[in-house]
Amino acid sequence: MEIKTIDASQTWEIRHKVMWPDKPIEFVQLEEDNNGLHFGVFDQEKLVSIVSCFVGNQEMQFRKLATLEEYQGKGIASELLNFIFEVAKKQNLSKIWCNARSNKKSFYEKFGMIDTHKIFSKEGQEFTIMEIFL
Repeated sequence: MEIKTIDASQTWEIRHKVMWPDKPIEFVQLEEDNNGLHFGVFDQEKLVSIVSCFVGNQEMQFRKLATLEEYQGKGIASELLNFIFEVAKKQNLSKIWCNARSNKKSFYEKFGMIDTHKIFSKEGQEFTIMEIFL
């Protein structure tokens, strides 16, 4: 497994397949994608997990962390999160945060992220904002 910088367009297929398969692919294309940092985990030459990071005001928001179903449960997303946490530390950022699906909250808590209890819904999914100060 290898983590590499990728283009925004390389994230769309996995975002779509894993997160919003019932929506058109345009639904997972973010307006701010061109301003983000995008990372992917490759198994051989196959892209299997992705995340997009957006930096501003000394903070990093990561979005659309997704791993292909057949690769889930193998620690790949954890490796990717550890990688972007290191990126944030090297950039001397003060905070990392995300909009986590509420049913995935415990995953992010393993990394020291705290639930802010700022909850919202999107397309029938409940989200909560998780954060960690560096």
